[in-house]
Amino acid sequence: MREQSGDRHGRAVGALRRSYAAVPAGEPVRLAKRTSNLFRPRAATASPGLDVGGLTGVLGVDPVARTADVQGMCTYEDLVAVTLPHGLMPLVVPQLRTITLGGAVTGLGIESTSFRNGLPHESVVEMDVLTGAGDLLTAGPDGPYADLFAAFPNSLGSLGYATRLRIGLQPVRRYVALRNVRFTDLDALVDAIGTVTATRAWAGRPVDAMDGVMFAPDEAYLVLATFTDDARPAGDGHPVGGAGPLGGGRPGGGRGGPASDYTGREIYYRSLRRRDRDLLTIHDYLWRWDTDWFWCSRAFGAQHPVVRRLWPARWRRSDVYHRLVRLEHRYGVAARVDRWRGRPPRERVVQDVEIPLAGTADFLRWFAREVGMSPVWLCPLRLREPAGPGSARVWPLYPLRPGETYVNVGFWGTVPITGGAADGDVNRAVERAVTRAGGHKSLYSDAYYDRTEFDRLYGGAAYRAVKDRYDPQHRLTGLYEKAVARQ
Repeated sequence: MREQSGDRHGRAVGALRRSYAAVPAGEPVRLAKRTSNLFRPRAATASPGLDVGGLTGVLGVDPVARTADVQGMCTYEDLVAVTLPHGLMPLVVPQLRTITLGGAVTGLGIESTSFRNGLPHESVVEMDVLTGAGDLLTAGPDGPYADLFAAFPNSLGSLGYATRLRIGLQPVRRYVALRNVRFTDLDALVDAIGTVTATRAWAGRPVDAMDGVMFAPDEAYLVLATFTDDARPAGDGHPVGGAGPLGGGRPGGGRGGPASDYTGREIYYRSLRRRDRDLLTIHDYLWRWDTDWFWCSRAFGAQHPVVRRLWPARWRRSDVYHRLVRLEHRYGVAARVDRWRGRPPRERVVQDVEIPLAGTADFLRWFAREVGMSPVWLCPLRLREPAGPGSARVWPLYPLRPGETYVNVGFWGTVPITGGAADGDVNRAVERAVTRAGGHKSLYSDAYYDRTEFDRLYGGAAYRAVKDRYDPQHRLTGLYEKAVARQ
């Protein structure tokens, strides 16, 4: 079986290399993929996309070493389906099902275990990369290609494409018990994040995962998660059902069973205001945000009770909503309706930003006052601590500081363009506020930096050195050109 898997992988890599060689010199190189989690519009191209159709699977899981060998275009949904039966999951599982392993490494990712496990690229042991020069190299933290390994995160495919990644895994339990802790003061919220990050506990109970939501500066919640085999909500002494299979969806079946079900008519983010204790299967916890794309499904009416009854459950997925957004970008139906109704045009404000913990409360107050979008997602993170002696690795293209706690603030929506403002003004204001706070922002969406500022924030000198070594002809579109110039 392992040999057959290796044979399939070899053929898939061969197809990728042939399709890369077939792209005419000077033409943009793109992946031929059906889904995307990017919000950066790109210039159209007639060049054929790279053939990645055979790079979507899990090559193998080693439950003893707690590692998995995974192809670069494998989605986390497919990876988790293989690892959970072993009682394992990746150290960080990004919140949307169709994010790929290669995408999370080259474009960054985050989730509720990031306060102790860092970002997805920090769990990579080694990876095979097809470089811009057409070479297939195995890069790791040491060895001749260590510079490529370090610069690959946040390179957005401008240095090459990962065909195989070996990643670390962690043990998990059947259920996740949740405590939804409300805060009416943002400074108190920040203090609580610091306490949980330092002690990995809250009120005497261990915390395995942590994220949160701010509805308003005087109403925010931390969701403190504990992995458990005990089918009881956190802090509840009364059993609510028996244990089910580890990877098996919803044991007991939604209402009346041991675990809550937010894949049907109930909506997860609303539960934070109604329940201070909850219980999910590990499977449903990992995808709790995907069903409604956090809260963004409301833009399509999918949270209205009548629409939700009629909307097929198989379509309650982030990739379906993203396809609807791409159709709107292409045809502008909603924008034309708004113009017909005399409404102002709207600016897309879709960003994830990392703010140092000490500046998080001030940034959130600024955001509520100046931008006014609600809710916003909160996800604490730190660079992963080394297992042995030595300091944490620094990743030059996204230079977070070792030993410092950050909070990822995620906000996704649109705001009206009024009062003589121009499209992009709010995003530029966000960029300035993030820079003042000493933070960074992810590059999956719109960016407006000039090149000098971009190079300062995203390791321009280190990037150019690696780019020149592994893509000397610059066949792959550059990082600035992708992130800011939308090429």
